[in-house]
Amino acid sequence: MSVLEVIKRHHAVRQFSTDPVPDDVMLAILDAGRRSQSSKNTQPWQFVVVTDRARLEAMSKMGNFAGHLAGASFAVLLVGLQEHNWNSFDLGQAASYLQLAADELGVGSCIAAIYYPEQVKELLNIPADRSAFCAISFGYPAPEHRPAQMGGRKPVEEVAYWNAWEGERS
Repeated sequence: MSVLEVIKRHHAVRQFSTDPVPDDVMLAILDAGRRSQSSKNTQPWQFVVVTDRARLEAMSKMGNFAGHLAGASFAVLLVGLQEHNWNSFDLGQAASYLQLAADELGVGSCIAAIYYPEQVKELLNIPADRSAFCAISFGYPAPEHRPAQMGGRKPVEEVAYWNAWEGERS
């Protein structure tokens, strides 16, 4: 399957089956994340892989829309450098690679904003000089999972300008 095909079919999965994701599949997903591009190849990310059910449950309460973490087979907390704002973009790149690789391997995923980073840092022993504001849940989609139908995506013409703000394609 091509990358474009994976991108077109990718959707958030918030309901997971109880089937565990095998270690080799988890490692393939993590390997994809570590291969993402970063500014000056600094690779400012660390991934904390959480499989412990109690920790997943605790993390699910650290954001208003993070409940799906509780039912995941595993989650990845994206950890960056506190003092560098630019690495948020680099962590976003890694998140995309993680999710696209998971999708290709039949594993669903969903991003969870962590509203209480100090709590998650305490829970997972993350150093104070690190950022931790985003986690991704992973697992095989539950049989009852249905992708949300929220109107799809805007057409390219509504999101892309050419050569300047509001510039039209010639």
